Amino acid sequence: MARTLLLDLDGTLVDTVPDIAAALNRLMEARSLARFTPSEVAAMVGDGVGALLVKAFAARGRTQDDAALAEFSADYTAHVAVASRVYPRVPGVLRDLIDDGWTLAVCTNKPERAARALLSAVDLLGLVRAIGGGDSFPVRKPDPAHLLRTLERVGGAPNRAVMLGDHHNDIHAAAGAGLPAIFATWGYGTLGPADRCAATASDIGQAAEIARQLLPR
Repeated sequence: MARTLLLDLDGTLVDTVPDIAAALNRLMEARSLARFTPSEVAAMVGDGVGALLVKAFAARGRTQDDAALAEFSADYTAHVAVASRVYPRVPGVLRDLIDDGWTLAVCTNKPERAARALLSAVDLLGLVRAIGGGDSFPVRKPDPAHLLRTLERVGGAPNRAVMLGDHHNDIHAAAGAGLPAIFATWGYGTLGPADRCAATASDIGQAAEIARQLLPR
């Protein structure tokens, strides 16, 4: 069976905070609320759009209104790759992994439509065999079923898969699914004392080499 690398998206493959922050700030300004800095937005990313908005409105002492989720989702999806940038070496390293026999799949808490639009805009969509988005299944990370269902989409198995991500949700989901996780230190998250990963990587190239060591041919 082919080896599968499950990839987080935001903060792992693409620096998406610029466009997330821009859409969030447009939402805030439409409600006469203060803007957020990119670093503030980065700290709120990782649990899905719904959680992002709950955190943002709470930070401004407000309760999220009924129109906010649809408004933000439509705006962000329409401007998903204005300022977002693929991290250095990502395309080349992913192509090398495919040439080495790996199957690639994205497992992200971002809605699937937005994830697909982003991957297409930055020319990564053709490198992944499947996308498991935050609304693709009844659950999302840190629920291990999110990883397992994404893995099913490419015909993979936990004993032949590795997870790469920059958020504790990635680490916890992988642990629950019974597969090793590599933590991407170049992303937005930080490892906590209870986060047990197989290894940490400082760039995508190192992550690929670790994945090969964890799952030799």
